[in-house]
Amino acid sequence: MVGVSWTGGAERLDGTAQVRTRSLQTGEWSAWRDLEANVDPLEKPGPRVRGASEPLWVGSSDGVQVQVVRKNGTTGPLPKGLEVNLVDPGVVTDAETRSSTGEPAAFVAETSPGATPTDSTAPTDSATPTDSAAPGDGTTTAPTDGQTTTSPAPSDTAPTATPTDSVSASPTTSASATTPSAPPSTVPEPPITSRAGWGADESLSPDPSQYNADVKAVFVHHTDGANDYSCADSASIVRGIYAYHTQVNHWNDIGYNFLVDKCGTIFEGRKGGVDLPVLGAHTYGWNRESAGIAVLGDYTSTSATNAALTSIARVAAWKLGQYGADPSGTVQLTAGATQTNYFGTGFTAGGKYTFQRISGHRDGYNTQCPGGSLYNQLPTVRAWASGPVQGLKVSSVDGAGLSGSTFYTKGAVTVRWTATTPASLISSFRLLVDGKTGATAPGSATSAGATLTLGSHTVAVQAVHQSGKTATSASVNVVAETTAPTFTTTPTLSLRTGTVNTGAVPVTLGWKATDNAALSSVKLLSPATATFGPTTTGSSRTAASGTATTWSMRAYDYAGNYRTVSPAYTPVILQESSATKSGSWTTRSSTSYLGGKSYSSGSKGATLTWTFTGRSAAWVVSRASSSGQAYVYVDGTKVATVDLKSSTTLYRQAIWTRTWAGSAQHTVKIVVVGTSGRPTVTTDGLVYIK
Repeated sequence: MVGVSWTGGAERLDGTAQVRTRSLQTGEWSAWRDLEANVDPLEKPGPRVRGASEPLWVGSSDGVQVQVVRKNGTTGPLPKGLEVNLVDPGVVTDAETRSSTGEPAAFVAETSPGATPTDSTAPTDSATPTDSAAPGDGTTTAPTDGQTTTSPAPSDTAPTATPTDSVSASPTTSASATTPSAPPSTVPEPPITSRAGWGADESLSPDPSQYNADVKAVFVHHTDGANDYSCADSASIVRGIYAYHTQVNHWNDIGYNFLVDKCGTIFEGRKGGVDLPVLGAHTYGWNRESAGIAVLGDYTSTSATNAALTSIARVAAWKLGQYGADPSGTVQLTAGATQTNYFGTGFTAGGKYTFQRISGHRDGYNTQCPGGSLYNQLPTVRAWASGPVQGLKVSSVDGAGLSGSTFYTKGAVTVRWTATTPASLISSFRLLVDGKTGATAPGSATSAGATLTLGSHTVAVQAVHQSGKTATSASVNVVAETTAPTFTTTPTLSLRTGTVNTGAVPVTLGWKATDNAALSSVKLLSPATATFGPTTTGSSRTAASGTATTWSMRAYDYAGNYRTVSPAYTPVILQESSATKSGSWTTRSSTSYLGGKSYSSGSKGATLTWTFTGRSAAWVVSRASSSGQAYVYVDGTKVATVDLKSSTTLYRQAIWTRTWAGSAQHTVKIVVVGTSGRPTVTTDGLVYIK
């Protein structure tokens, strides 16, 4: 961890401090990075308190360079008493010991060699924040007069800090060294890593803690520095900030009341008891009535993680809940200093001003902290902390099918839901059936089951926020019913036109199914498998001749009820030789014909007659450009004139079909028309279904 400090606790740095470091692992120098130098002064700094930048976490490094660039891009003599401050947080916890070979915690301050002292610029009410300033206007820097280069030389001991961060009392409130009692909160306390847990060296802050009367507001900060740290390093970063605040700034403790890393781990900051209104040093002019929560990292242009936002919300809700304050509300705070904030709003010491209960550092002081991205996320933090649960909706109903806007079930369902408020801020869920609690679940749950009675119901989810506020999702309609669908038309097989083979006769499978509530689908189970929509009533298939085939179908409704029917049908091929014939017919032989043979006739009036018992029939022919016409009679009545002419030669063609409502005896007769110039009719038999 590295930063810079200078003489004068109330002074501001004239320019932008930048740092680059050399990686211990790679030996490469990093790019220049700005140091946040717009740090709040103490309200009553002691003689040893120094002005300082925020510290920057750089990881394992063995070299550092620092420069100060003024707003006009130039570098000149360094500010009075400028120091490069290096912090090695060392190895403290068991987990760190297992993953690191670092030395014990140490601290080094390197004074700029050969620097010409210059006066720093004192802050003014209208000072523009410098934490976003960056060089780059073409001016080069000279390491001889504006830059200092130093290599860390950690020691096992650190200089003793003199406690000096006392704060002047505001006109209406004062801090006390008497330890107050901890009031209960309206919400649960989140898990917090204690100072011992992150390895605080308590000898660095020997002064007793001071306490406020209460906590009226929470100010959110970021610590600046890189966001690519490992969460395993978070305790080290906190130790580094602690050492920096006490040994560089010469404060009597770390400034923040709480710190949060990007993984959501909450660390105890300033000592005195996490459940007490400890006086911090985090937001100039407003420390006496507030607590400070800092997120490790830089959130100027990078959004904080949901895990970090969740922990901010939990800490803020818990602390404010100790004093009956709604995290989404506003409050009037008494200014402890005359100043202007980041937005140009002026404050006069002793005056009262309205703040959000959860505010950003920039709301009270002239700084970009907590960064624009995190600041824009504070409305989400307030909503999560205050409740009710946000974004609650039913996402699905397992054990039920959805048709339109209604779910259908046989009775047992599992309702699933989602919410944008993190689960750790939710106490419980209730599954509401027709407005009454049908099941309960913990705040970590995302589903609950219930068994519905037959009939129509409304189902919703109600979430109970840790604050006690409730939110109810939009309801969904669920119908419980156990009536199976019916086949109003039993699946039937009818012949269709197409090419006939003994193993593949072209057929149409037809059916009609209905349901008392909502039909979902119809499935063909055998001799093949297929799934059809609720309005489909037919499908083109093929069937083997001479073999009884079971056509098993099942109709489903959206509740999961179903009915199965399994009729059997046999396509039969009647050869032309089985017909009763009149007139002149010639036998033709070819493997292209059914059974290897067919009849052909060009004699006008020649007939072939088949009699069968079945429910569907198809006349099978050969076709060519010279083929003629034939009349078709059914049960003695002429029903069609069929033209067999085709531009290409085709064999085994079902050219005419007829289907009846049921199976019965029928007679089909073919009569040669004797078409002029192409009288020939070649027949390959008749197929029927029994």
